[in-house]
Formats: sequence, C-alpha cells, structure tokens
Amino acid sequence: MFISGEDDKNEIGTENTAFEHGKPPQDAAGPPKVESDMEIVEENEIVTENTAFVHGEPPQDAAGPPKVESDMEILHEKVKKQIIKEGHGQKPSKYSTCFLHYRAWTETTKHKFDDTWHEQQPLELVLGKEKKEMTGLAIGVSSMKSGERALLHVGWELGYGKEGSFSFPNVPPMADILYEVELIGFDETKEGKARADMTVEERIGAADRRKMDGNSLFKEDKLEEAMQQYEMAIAYMGDDFMFQLFGKYRDMALAVKNPCHLNMAACLIKLKRYEEAIGHCSIVLSEDENNVKAMFRRGKARAELGQTDAAREDFLKARKYAPEDKAIARELRMLAEQDKAIYQKQKEIYKGIFGPRPEPKSKRGNWIIRLWHWLLSLFYYMFRRERVKAD
Repeated sequence: MFISGEDDKNEIGTENTAFEHGKPPQDAAGPPKVESDMEIVEENEIVTENTAFVHGEPPQDAAGPPKVESDMEILHEKVKKQIIKEGHGQKPSKYSTCFLHYRAWTETTKHKFDDTWHEQQPLELVLGKEKKEMTGLAIGVSSMKSGERALLHVGWELGYGKEGSFSFPNVPPMADILYEVELIGFDETKEGKARADMTVEERIGAADRRKMDGNSLFKEDKLEEAMQQYEMAIAYMGDDFMFQLFGKYRDMALAVKNPCHLNMAACLIKLKRYEEAIGHCSIVLSEDENNVKAMFRRGKARAELGQTDAAREDFLKARKYAPEDKAIARELRMLAEQDKAIYQKQKEIYKGIFGPRPEPKSKRGNWIIRLWHWLLSLFYYMFRRERVKAD
C-alpha cells in the first residue's frame, strides 16, 4: 500500500513497501503532488512491508531494576556488567561519541533517579571526556556493542562519590548505582567532537550520513542496525538544536529529521506498537501539518487501535491533498465496511437480548367457549321473543 510521488534514481525500495524518507516541508504554493495509488516515495527513501524490527522497545520498569540471570562480568574493580540482550559489530574506542538510553537506580534503596527513555532523548557520551560522576557508566558503555542492553553495577567511587548528587536528591552520599543501559550506536571520531561543538552544517551532515547508512544497511537486510542509524540521526536533531534554527537551515534539518521519524513510524506499525507510531507521525505533523505520509500512517495506526473517528479524520485530510490516491480511498472504504460490520454485529447482539416478538398462541378449548356464548345468546333471544308475545 503506497502513496506515491516522484521517483528518483537514488531511491531504495522493495515490493509492498512502507518505509519512507521525505523532502523538506512543502511551502504555501500548494500540496505535494501525488500521481498514483502508491505511498510517497522520495529521494533516498526506504520502504518495506511485513518487516520484523526488534529494536528500541523501552524495557519494562514495573518493579525497579530488571532481574538478570546472566553471568557477572568484571570490567573494573568497581564496575560489573550483566548482559540482557546481545549486541553486534565492534565496540566503541576512546573518544567515540556514543548514543545510549539508560535508567538509573540507587542499589540499596532501588530509587530510580534518571530515565532517558522517559525523556525520549538519548544521552550523548564521549568516551574519555565524560563527567566525573559518569566514569563508571562510561567504562560499562566502552565494553558494549551496538544494540546491546546490559545491567551495570557501579560503585560509589565511580559514581556520585562521597557527597551524593545535588541534582538528584534520591542519590545519597556513597551510593552504589545500578544502570540499565542500551547502546544505540556510536561515532568513531579521533578528536571526540560532540554535537554541541559542531557547526550547523556539520551536525546536519552527520545526521544525513546516519540516514544514508541506515538506507545501506536496509538494502543488506540488516534491519536492526538500520533502525539504530535512524534513531542516531534523530538524536543529532534534538529539540535544543531545532529551536535555534531558522530559514533554510531549519528546512535542511527537517529534510533529514522528518523522514527518519516516518521510517520509525512505519517500523512501529509493523511491530504493532501503534501508540509509538502515532507519536512519531505527530512530531512530523507538528512541523509540517500538510504532510500526507504522516497523516496516512497515523491514520493506519489509529485504525488498528480502533480509533475509527480519528483515523477517518486523518484519511480525509490526506485525501484533501491527494484526492486521486487509491490507497487513501481504500483505507476509507475499509473503515466504512468496518463500521457496517460493527453495526450488524451490534444488531445481532441486541436481537439476541430482546428476542423476536412472540406470536399469540391459541388457547386450548377456545371453540367450546365460543359455542357456549352462542347458545346463551340464542336462549336469550328466544326468551325475549316469548316475553314480547306475552306482553
């Protein structure tokens, strides 16, 4: 199922696809041109159908740190590691810029005091240039591969020290720390240049390279690694960075950032993680309210969740900008058929509850009563007749 636009010689695609990369937001001159019943496929776009990503799902946090049964690996006198999920590829070297998600608890009280998954913003950590309180975390990360998830046990000497943390009151003095960490990926840079030290062009260029790397990995069917590249590209385009951009620089950044969000949404739909897919599409629509691909994908996710009214609203708005698109028309037709099926089902349920109107049953012996009434009437008539004669 596609919404299609212009083709490009650099396009990467497969049959029955759903991934996408987009262009900068359309200006006020008009809506994007849509010429067929294919999803919009633009420059360097990746599309897929029926794929199975297994990446980036936030770990559960219902009852504190995860219980891990794997062997304890001693990385340092004060740092130990237990692997939750294996990674792939190489390990980062000194001065690599690492992107990771983590949760942190004090080991004795199990109080959680930090969570980048909740903030939806990965941490950027340059190995060898980390803050003092993150020394233990950096040692653990340096032993991990991309995609690996692990539980780190860090002694207070390599954490927040004797004084504890002023920023996190839940961290008392001399508190050992537990970190649940997932290494999204890393950049090998000799000088260890962080995002904050990059120029606008360098940062957009680095994100775009991540996007292109993701495209290449996808062509090799390395789906999990491709997902990591898109997530790292988005990390370069954080809210603090986008807030500072205007004019052509903002358009350049959105031309990289929005397609990555749309690719993530496509993956999440395949994983049946519809709420998260809606979130990524909504991010794109907050920047480009007329983005047909974002409206279409959000409509699909909402339809899967049973939010038919909201899904119909998205599809109708998408059809406004792509009136001839058959995929949008097909989704609207499916919603109408679904509504009809629900109505018929409800009708059957109510019919079963109240039941059919009962037919009146003839009581046994009714003919005897009618005969008796007739005889009484006859006798009464004859009695009246004789009385009239006597009078």
